[in-house]
Amino acid sequence: QLQASGGGLVQAGGSLRLSCTASDPTVSFYAMGWFRQAPGKEREFVAAISWSGRSTAYADSAKGRFTISRDNAKSTVDLQMNSLQPEDTAVYYCAARQYGGASVRDREYNHWGQGTQVTVSS
Repeated sequence: QLQASGGGLVQAGGSLRLSCTASDPTVSFYAMGWFRQAPGKEREFVAAISWSGRSTAYADSAKGRFTISRDNAKSTVDLQMNSLQPEDTAVYYCAARQYGGASVRDREYNHWGQGTQVTVSS
């Protein structure tokens, strides 16, 4: 139902834009989030956005570098990532929360995409 794309290999300081596309248009009315999981680590929150796009939330590690946005007409949510660092290397997942606003808690999201790998070389 959720398809994440846009990952890849980039040098430190570079940028990537991740995109999450929902096959079900009703997901356009859900809050959406991006999470990531690095090897050997637990999944962690990156950014979230309300269904309207008016409310956003960011992890401290993402503030000032990442921007989450959405286009409900296209059923897409993007994560623009700038000034990437090796510690940003992880599999990035998009998730949809059917009820409620943007949340930092992964357990509050009902639907998950398959993940896209982001690798940042030093």
